Amino acid sequence: MCMTCGEIGCCDSSPNQHASRHAGREGHPIIRSAERGEEWCWCNIDEVAFGAPGD
Repeated sequence: MCMTCGEIGCCDSSPNQHASRHAGREGHPIIRSAERGEEWCWCNIDEVAFGAPGD
């Protein structure tokens, strides 16, 4: 899920990589996992994972 606008897109392990395409197209670099039980974020600029807000 995009942390800027809330758009839901599949991750890079999926064939279409919608979240990465959205980040590049819209300039929204931070995504958060929308999977239940997963608490991580990813920055497409720095290519680094970090804990979700509130962790």
